Amino acid sequence: MPYIFILFYFISGFNKIHTTFTTGESEIHIFAAGPAKAVPKCSLSAVCPSDHFAFKIQSGAANVVGPKICFDGKNIMSHIMNNVGPGLNIVVVNVSNDNLFNTFQTLSFIEAPQFLLFPNLNSISDSADILAYLNEIKPGMIVLVASFDDAATKMTDEIRQMFVEMGSTLIGSVKRRDNWVFAGRTGIKIKSFFEQVTENDKETNIFDGWPGMVEVGGCFPRTIGV
Repeated sequence: MPYIFILFYFISGFNKIHTTFTTGESEIHIFAAGPAKAVPKCSLSAVCPSDHFAFKIQSGAANVVGPKICFDGKNIMSHIMNNVGPGLNIVVVNVSNDNLFNTFQTLSFIEAPQFLLFPNLNSISDSADILAYLNEIKPGMIVLVASFDDAATKMTDEIRQMFVEMGSTLIGSVKRRDNWVFAGRTGIKIKSFFEQVTENDKETNIFDGWPGMVEVGGCFPRTIGV
């Protein structure tokens, strides 16, 4: 009597399904593409849940290599992209817009669908101008910050307080040539878990006059309630 034997298995590394049909007279092999394996974004070690954004922030290294900010799998600012500079490098993400990657606004505070970039804020001559930039960021937006060279020179108490209100707990201790990275959200005043500082200390500095690079990354909630 003819019989049918069916075998399913995955070919490791190829995401394909091998199906074998066997009858009394012949054997039929069918290969079909299986579900593609999700790949972590921004070089994270794991895939973020669907209600979170993947991100990674790296500070600059001394005054030579600029910082890098990756968000949702896309590099937004980096030394190679030539859109970073000494001081505070900030990306503001407008999470209220579903189309995150259509356009970019660089060196301006024009309302954009998704990202507002502020490279080299310390080049602005007046600290009041930096504070004005931060005050224009609307509540609920995600703010990603990376320092380069020296971010503390023009950082007043008012500027530091703005970052405290975004969730920073370390900004009060950031001093000249410290490296600082931070991810928070405006208008919530909840402690952020995404923040790191390396201190400028001549006893521990990796570079001559600067500490080593610091980075932070993970999965950032898409909404405040997550």
